[in-house]
Amino acid sequence: MFLSLIQELQIKLQQPLPGEQIQFQMAHLNREKVAITQTEQYKQSAVLVLLFPDEYNQCHVLLIERSTYNGHHSGQIAFPGGKAEIGDKDLNATALREFFEETGCIETPVIIGELSALVISVSKFVVTPFVAYLPKKPVFKPNYTEVASLIPWKLDKLLLPETVKHTSLEPIKGLKIQTPYFDANGKIVWGATAMILNELKYILSH
Repeated sequence: MFLSLIQELQIKLQQPLPGEQIQFQMAHLNREKVAITQTEQYKQSAVLVLLFPDEYNQCHVLLIERSTYNGHHSGQIAFPGGKAEIGDKDLNATALREFFEETGCIETPVIIGELSALVISVSKFVVTPFVAYLPKKPVFKPNYTEVASLIPWKLDKLLLPETVKHTSLEPIKGLKIQTPYFDANGKIVWGATAMILNELKYILSH
């Protein structure tokens, strides 16, 4: 079941991606649209959308809860990932390096494709999501300096309509926003992570 899902997804990821139209279904109402062609001064980054089976061969996607710090994305639910560094061969390497650093996993995921790059104007990043898998449940040893917790989320939950909810957040003091979000094991998954997940959801269900 798990490997057949991976094979099907790999084929779908080679087709044209739905991109911004689907991503923005999970954007908050005030999110700015910035074209990729207007991001020459933005920093490049990458995240890893890791899929793996549990002991019952049910597919999970790995999310992380970021540690609290003085920055735009403090405490948010995200994918393992971060900004490109000089030593990275490419963004593929960036995603894997950050994955290893944040999760402590020693097994190398197999990358099967990319999702649409996403512009994060508030922190001036362009994020490229790489979809990857491991054939069995990995052992994680999180880096608690960067990661408060790991959240393995059953992929079937992503496809359920009732998983999408709405709330009011204040990510920056004095700034209140209305936003849709995914309820992942009781955690609020919003912003760029929700937008990336929504494109994955669309691809899986079409």
